[in-house]
Amino acid sequence: MTHHEVVAALIVQTDRILLGQRSARRRLYPDVWDLFGGHVEPGEGQIETLVRELQEELDITPTDWNFLETINISIPTSANEPADQMTVHVYRVTAWTGMPVNRQPEEHSSIGWFTLEQAATLQLADASYPVLFARYMRSP
Repeated sequence: MTHHEVVAALIVQTDRILLGQRSARRRLYPDVWDLFGGHVEPGEGQIETLVRELQEELDITPTDWNFLETINISIPTSANEPADQMTVHVYRVTAWTGMPVNRQPEEHSSIGWFTLEQAATLQLADASYPVLFARYMRSP
């Protein structure tokens, strides 16, 4: 069993959320819509990961964010192995510098802005996302 620690960004602007469609060639969660973010590197804090991942993936630097919650997810593996565990620290990002662009097309085949209603109709990386989006998309 492997444990993954991940930071994910719920990027919100005018009641729309920015999601990325994971490449069909990805080993984990291929061809589904997901939040942007990634693994916490050794010696790196969550905020450092948040900033680094958004710069790498979208060419933006977050300037206003707040921690929302931590989600624990089991990742299916082969039938003979225990499931991997992923701890996802979710942050709501409401301001940034730069214009979001897909800088890593090998990771995300496309990116897009969606209303809550539109996002709920997408094939999402995790079944809990529609509830998470509804809880946190709009201003507190």
